[in-house]
Amino acid sequence: MTDSIYFAPLLPWQQSLWSQMTERVLTPPHNLPHALLAAGMAGMGKRAFVWRFVAWLLCHQQASHRQGACGHCESCQWLKSGTHPSLQVLPLTSMPLDAEHDNVQEGSKSHHKKSNSSSKPAKSASKTLVTIKVDDIRALQPFIHQGGQGVRICVLDYAEQMTVAAANALLKTLEEPQAQVHLFLLSDTPSKLLPTIKSRVQQLPLQHIEPSIAADYVQQALGSTINREAVSPDKIQQLLQLANGAPLAAIALAKADWYSNRALWLTTWQALRSGKRSSLAASDYWQQQLTLSDFIKLTELMLLDIRRINMGLASIQNDTELPKALAQRKPTEMSMQTLVDSLQQIKISLQQNVQEKFAYDKLMQALVML
Repeated sequence: MTDSIYFAPLLPWQQSLWSQMTERVLTPPHNLPHALLAAGMAGMGKRAFVWRFVAWLLCHQQASHRQGACGHCESCQWLKSGTHPSLQVLPLTSMPLDAEHDNVQEGSKSHHKKSNSSSKPAKSASKTLVTIKVDDIRALQPFIHQGGQGVRICVLDYAEQMTVAAANALLKTLEEPQAQVHLFLLSDTPSKLLPTIKSRVQQLPLQHIEPSIAADYVQQALGSTINREAVSPDKIQQLLQLANGAPLAAIALAKADWYSNRALWLTTWQALRSGKRSSLAASDYWQQQLTLSDFIKLTELMLLDIRRINMGLASIQNDTELPKALAQRKPTEMSMQTLVDSLQQIKISLQQNVQEKFAYDKLMQALVML
């Protein structure tokens, strides 16, 4: 097993916050907030920070290991085995198991290219979010109120997935803090959290990353080449712009199979709109290349740039011929909105176990009209 995310190196843009947080724990009056919220877009490293900090808070050697949990004490061994008695996680599927966990959690999902020998598309690697229900919150209460057991930590991942009843049940815990109990809420979309929840937690300042630090980190992570292409400063900036400045998301984007298929997507779209290729033929071809989930991501990315160009803005993707293709004929706003609506409908249908082939066919038909 690889080293756990609990003991992974600190991300460079989080050093200042780490120092502040550890100082609050080690220096009297030891005023670490009862409840903390790590929120913001996926790919900023908020989960990496929280899990690392959780490990350090529980570590028996924290005073002599200020830069992170020791990795050797009894507490650290419990974390590695996933059986720590002082840690509760909701949903349970968010419990870290190894170093790959952060990639899954921060929007850096792995993307597997399908084998041509497979008769059925591989399932998407994206994580299915689990709703946090009121009974889940109630089940935490004995753990929170047991007392006399040292530091206890509850982590609520995807906190925006709480039902209203669950959020209201959590409010009581937030309003009546227990000694040595710390709650960490994680959210990619904090706007969905109840205002009453957000008002009772202290948000960790994890959103701002200096562009130069982000670019250096992405460059180091990707190396000199990826997919047989040189990783230039311009490519790094393009990746970061597409990822809204989130370094981990930019790295995942560069490594995703679907991202390297952008030129092929453009060729397919041009062939569809000119009538040189049928939607069914295109669907059959792409089903052997990418899962529908990945093709949707690819389509959404291309549509983002198509809309920019239609509005008279510069294309973000300087390594495609999208501007040239649109110079000949631009899609209407109505056709673009129709495609957006189709994408949303297809996403919903996939959650209802509709066969991918039918959904793929429908998406290709929608592309013909773009």
